[in-house]
Amino acid sequence: MSIQRFGVGPRMSKAVAHGNLVFLAGQVADKAKGQSVTEQTKDILGQIDAILKDAGTDKTKLISANIWLSDIKTFAEMNAVWDGWVSQGNTPARATVEAKLAAPEYTVEIAVIAAR
Repeated sequence: MSIQRFGVGPRMSKAVAHGNLVFLAGQVADKAKGQSVTEQTKDILGQIDAILKDAGTDKTKLISANIWLSDIKTFAEMNAVWDGWVSQGNTPARATVEAKLAAPEYTVEIAVIAAR
């Protein structure tokens, strides 16, 4: 079985597909860096949609999601965006935790695994 890599960089790939699974690296806000949790979450979910499309799948096939928040007090704010984006009836297994992220401008990071 072959391995496909998407968005290959010197340190990591944005996604790696093997068989019928697509593993996304943790995504952080590009355009909304330093903005609100709402804006960062919207930015990240848009990136996830694009990466999944490139890999031949979409959010209806999510298997799991890991979400890191720099402040767990923003859990409801992040969920307000997530709930409007996630495919109802196809919700993944999910974990959300508070963690120190790579830079103070980042308040949300999301990684997912999807089938294709």
